[in-house]
Parts: sequence; C-alpha cells; structure tokens
Amino acid sequence: MSALTHTVRQAASRLGPRAGTVVIVGGVGVLFTSALASLATATYFARRVVTPESEKKDDTWLVEFDDSTVTLRAAPHTLSPGRYGLWLDGGQGHARLGEVISSDLGPRRAADRTVVRDLEGVDVGVLERGTVRWNSYYYAGDPEAAVGLDFEDVHVTSDVGELPAWRVPPRDAAARPGQWAVLVHGRSARREETLRALPVLHELGFTSLVPMYRNDQGAPPSADGRYNLGLSEWRDIEAAIRYAVGHGAKDVVLLGWSMGGAVVLQSLDRSELSGWVSKVVLDCPVIDWGVVLAHHADLNRIPRSAELLARMLMGRRATRHLVGVSEPIDITVTNWVDRAQELEHPILLIHATTDDVVPYGPSAELAARRPDLVRLELWDGPLHCREWNTDQVRWEDQVRGFLT
Repeated sequence: MSALTHTVRQAASRLGPRAGTVVIVGGVGVLFTSALASLATATYFARRVVTPESEKKDDTWLVEFDDSTVTLRAAPHTLSPGRYGLWLDGGQGHARLGEVISSDLGPRRAADRTVVRDLEGVDVGVLERGTVRWNSYYYAGDPEAAVGLDFEDVHVTSDVGELPAWRVPPRDAAARPGQWAVLVHGRSARREETLRALPVLHELGFTSLVPMYRNDQGAPPSADGRYNLGLSEWRDIEAAIRYAVGHGAKDVVLLGWSMGGAVVLQSLDRSELSGWVSKVVLDCPVIDWGVVLAHHADLNRIPRSAELLARMLMGRRATRHLVGVSEPIDITVTNWVDRAQELEHPILLIHATTDDVVPYGPSAELAARRPDLVRLELWDGPLHCREWNTDQVRWEDQVRGFLT
C-alpha cells in the first residue's frame, strides 16, 4: 500500500497540486473498487464451497446408441477407462456403461469428436439422444436393485432429525459377529456412491450401514442449510455409530469417499464413540481443506488473495453471515497433515495421483508422517474416486486385505 501511495504522489507532483489531489483520490477509488471486487469474489467462492448442489446439470451429450453400445461426445470423463453410468431424464433414469470400444478424436472441432462405449444395461428409463449426466458411481438405486443384496430401510437419530439409512446384513452373520461398517459418501453425492463397497463387506461378514447426512436430498437440513466441511456432519456419523452399537455392534469400521473422508476424520477426533472404531478406509479423501480450496481457486482462476479471504470469511464469527453459515468454519482444524500425531486409528488411504478434484499430496504427506498407522495405496490414471471403476478387483483386494 505505501509503495503504491508513493508512486501516486510522485505522479501527482509532476501534474501540479490540483491534479495531485485528483490522482490521489482516483487512486484511492481504484483501491476501494479493487477491494470490493476481491470481497465479492471471495464471498462467491466461499458460498460455492459450502452450498449443497441440490440439482446438478447434465454434462454429457449422447450422440447415438443401439442395443449394445452408446456414442458420446468425447471429453476427459467420457474417455476414462473403466465402468460408469449415465443419469437419464434429469436423474430419473439410469444406464450402465462399460469400457471404451473406440474413439474418433481426429483433427475436427471438439463438438464432433466422439467415443463409443459398451452399453451394459438400462436400469430405469430409456435412452434418448441429447444431454445426460455422467455417473461415476456406476450403480444406481438401492442395494438390492444395484448389487443384489437384501437390505432394510432404517433411520438414524441425529441432532438434526431422523436420517434415512440402508442397513445391509452380512452373508454369514456368524463369520464376524458384531462387526459393522458405516459408509460415508462425499460432498453433494448420493448414497449410491458407496454401493461399490457393499459386496466385499457383505462377503467379509460386516453388517453395513449407509446413512444420509444433513443437507442431503431427502435428509433433514442443518440450521443454515450449508455444508460445514465435516465440522458439523460428524455428528451424523456419530449417530450412525450409536445406532450400530445399539443394535449389537462390537466393532465398527468407517469408510469415507472425498468429503466423506473429512467427515470421518472429524468423527474420530470429536466423537465420544470413536473408541468403537477399529479401522478406517478412505478413498480420495480431503485430508486438508486448505489444499483443496487452493486447488479449486486455481482451476477457476480465482486469485489466491481472494481464496485466502474466503477462508477468513468462513472462519470469522463477524463475517460468517456473508457466507451463510451459522457457525464459523475453521479450515486449520481440517489439516490432518499438521495434526498427524493426533490420529489413533489404522487407516487405509486409496488415492489416485491423477485425482482432478482432491489433490493426493496431503494423503502422501500424512502416510509419510504416520507410517505406523497409515497404509497408502496410490493409483495412476483414475480421476476422482474412480479407482474402483478402473479396476474393481484391485480395489476390493486392497480393502479386503486391510480389513482382514
């Protein structure tokens, strides 16, 4: 600020007293306008981070299809190896896709480049040309419809109300009596994100509990209707653990995807029931929200100064109303690299070095700081939380080996 003022005054002195006054006032006006712009950018960015995405837009173009294949407009996600899904008709329908068969990426405009994939089935609805939405879960529906497992709809009682949950019994209850698993999905995701883990848990003898948490569609909202990045959602996972213990659990394993990992870590730290937890499995978890926010600021060409201001707005009681949160969100307490020595539970970290949403660096740093507790499995190639999609056998072997 002082250097800028000195420069303005030098320029003003060359133009005379009156001009100097005009230039100084103009300089202050520019600074004020710049500060307002930075505040607006920071507020917008912070609100985007904490606001649930209740309605997601279609992001894929279905060009053509037949009984065994679909042709899609080429994009990084539609070209990804592995198995995925398509939400149809605004999310009311669903189709499952297999591997890439061919692609046409010749020297044409991007809108004309296509990829052909296996069509493995249409679960609900019908295929139609036009816009659809990519589904990285592959599965859709409840555990029985998606993976053929019996389940029961139950409710978990938390401080915000009754949270819908799936309860999936094990294949052999006598194999691991009293062993439960609680599965936690990511930010603005659906419970279907966790379906991929149910078969291996079922095989191992776990009773699985898949709860919604506050601000999910179909679940009670929080008082402010905003995500707290794990700093309030942990209470819902504590409620799920309490439900499990109340129904015979002697030991609980927690599994979390993306922001679900951040929720799990806060549960371990803050819940009085964390002693019931024996092991933790995290897939592409948020180990440090500061790194994730900086990454997305860069992706969206938001200046780092505005990103840092956004953290301040979220974390200060005096400014939290600008973001819309009822309680301050202290990003520093979400940094588990710095807090590594506080961890007490064995953790399996599955993370892709090519993760485009949550950088893998903090996972690697945490594993390096706590090799006594943390087992790191790095993958190369998959996008965010898509390791299972690219190699189901490898993913299940890693989870099975850790839990047994």
